[in-house]
Amino acid sequence: MHEKWMAEALAEAEKAAQMGEVPVGAVIVFENEIIARGRNEMRTRQDPTHHAEMQAIQRAATHLGYYRLLGCDLYVTLEPCAMCAGAMVLARIRHCYYGTSDPKTGACQSLMNIPQDERLNHRVELTAGVLAEACRAQLQQFFQQIRHKNG
Repeated sequence: MHEKWMAEALAEAEKAAQMGEVPVGAVIVFENEIIARGRNEMRTRQDPTHHAEMQAIQRAATHLGYYRLLGCDLYVTLEPCAMCAGAMVLARIRHCYYGTSDPKTGACQSLMNIPQDERLNHRVELTAGVLAEACRAQLQQFFQQIRHKNG
């Protein structure tokens, strides 16, 4: 089942790539149904907060009519950064499944582990590596195309 939801997040990431954005996609699942989608749109919107996870969290809260996303699971193609990890905690996301790790900005296990910090009032369960190769390949292909284009 997790692969099914991550495939949906990969589709969102592909939409981001087609817009010239770094291909990261996210979906939020509640009661076995996608209630929100998001994709990177930082360049398009000229806003550093428009990460895939942030969009999905905002849309899920609107869908549920409540800012706490109790019982919701987030699927995202790349390990969330500190901003997104913090938002997951504040939103009370139940579980975050991510595809590939981010050794430069990952805040769910790589550089730090905000979602499971015992000093915080909520902890998000984490599962890394869901469709990891497909998620990694999508990002690598995007950056190879950028390098090729820029010579």
